[in-house]
Amino acid sequence: METRGDHEMAYVIVLFNLKSATNVGEYETWARTTDLPTVNALTSVNKFTVLKGTGTFSGEPSPFQYIEIIDVADMDQLTTDVSTEVMQKISAQFQEFADNPTFIVTETL
Repeated sequence: METRGDHEMAYVIVLFNLKSATNVGEYETWARTTDLPTVNALTSVNKFTVLKGTGTFSGEPSPFQYIEIIDVADMDQLTTDVSTEVMQKISAQFQEFADNPTFIVTETL
């Protein structure tokens, strides 16, 4: 397994659709101005990316409107980071927008 220092490389993948009452523009503005810069500033995160699903390769609609990829530098530190007051506020805001998001923890083969 690839490692950085003493830690295994891991990614957290978040798959979600917006709640029906969510304004897409409001969510995307929040993601760009608040979520992305805040999560990318965490020492536990190498890179945080939010992707907008535009469709499948076969031309079908995407089953998810948005996909987040968190390239985790240190999973133990991420656990600590997400419990801070700042990240608890971000998490609560995210839950207002997202409809039952799925968080998948992965490791590199």
